[in-house]
Amino acid sequence: MDISETGFSGVRKTETFIYDISLYYDINLYCDNMAKQVLHYPRLDTILGVENIIRKAKEPLSKNEIDRRLEKKVMRPTLNVILSYLEQSGKIALLKEGIVWIYREDISQKLRSKLKRGVTVM
Repeated sequence: MDISETGFSGVRKTETFIYDISLYYDINLYCDNMAKQVLHYPRLDTILGVENIIRKAKEPLSKNEIDRRLEKKVMRPTLNVILSYLEQSGKIALLKEGIVWIYREDISQKLRSKLKRGVTVM
């Protein structure tokens, strides 16, 4: 597999395209409550970049600090869409001190296993 067949982090371009479509619809669902029209929807590599910056931070970050740490510049409305999506999906918390990462994979896996064993009562 040469570099032209892969996208961000070794994901094939076709898989990245499917993820982009999936994230596009997820972001639309989470951002329906936004009153203004979104000019630019984020790409998968941009979302992953913002996630990595927030996850690796040792202290709460401001939007300006996230923007400074990104490899490529992102328009502020696009960054707002990404942050809204991450907050709605339970990965970050927007505090007055800044933005912090709150998602824990091991807790989520335990919750998924409990939900699988659970019974639906109607």
